[in-house]
Amino acid sequence: MIKPVVYAFGETVFDIIFKNYQPVSARPGGSAFNAMITIGRLGIPGKFISEVGNDRIGNYILEFLEKNGVGTEFMERYDAGKSALSLAFLNELSDAEYDFYKDYPNQRLGGNLPVFQTGDYLLFGSFYGLNPVLRPQVETILDAANKQGILIYYDPNFRSSHLADLSELKAYIEKNMHSSTVVRASDEDMRNIYGVQHAEEAWNMVSTFCNVFIYTANASGVDLFTKDFHFHMDVDRIEPVSTIGAGDTFNAGIMYGLYSRGIVADSILSLGEEDWKEILSDAALFSKEVCLSMENYISADFAAEFTGQRSM
Repeated sequence: MIKPVVYAFGETVFDIIFKNYQPVSARPGGSAFNAMITIGRLGIPGKFISEVGNDRIGNYILEFLEKNGVGTEFMERYDAGKSALSLAFLNELSDAEYDFYKDYPNQRLGGNLPVFQTGDYLLFGSFYGLNPVLRPQVETILDAANKQGILIYYDPNFRSSHLADLSELKAYIEKNMHSSTVVRASDEDMRNIYGVQHAEEAWNMVSTFCNVFIYTANASGVDLFTKDFHFHMDVDRIEPVSTIGAGDTFNAGIMYGLYSRGIVADSILSLGEEDWKEILSDAALFSKEVCLSMENYISADFAAEFTGQRSM
């Protein structure tokens, strides 16, 4: 029997991380990319849909995906440009502020796209899911996924750098939410998109678009809303080394919890509060692990220990 596959699409960048303006680490990154590395290290079949240049960085990124168990057959290579770079400057709270260097070709994501099978999963988000240049491809992917009825997970990851374009992009955000089974948004996302400050206000704004909404507020914890119930969960307070990849790895934890339980789009509302608390606790654990390192994803050793404990 063919196992379901977790697909994701999103931007691929090479992160160079600075502390006090000195480089301290460098690794492949991107929101959906980070999630997929964690998913691959957990042993879940995954494939990534994105693009890299025909250059040294592009070669390394493809090797990195394959080494971590993520399929690359839907990774497009381009000659007219270079793989994207991200300079991530960690502030005193170990949060990152970014400068991006991108040299994309005019034609993007023009290659083969996956044929989804019932039972597969799809994760996407960030500006990659909103970019007007890529919007036709995004809608093609979402339409194909919805026709197969697969579980779709959306993280808007909408940053203040795009606020000037909100009037144009908001319709895309809401269409993405409406296409999705689960929406996970941070308090920053909801402030930027809707100007709301609290979890209940955020749910009121998105409840017409989705049946499951996860609201994260860093050290202030997590709220989960469905049509039937709502609860708040506290999280451990830590002194992070780097928060890069924290939200992305949280998303991977949710996908792991749903995948390992065999939860699909049609059965998402069968999960009760205790199921969701277990899933969110694991996701928070993954996020904490990433925050305590310079990695953008859980380590291979952590993943092996975690899955070993779950199989006992």
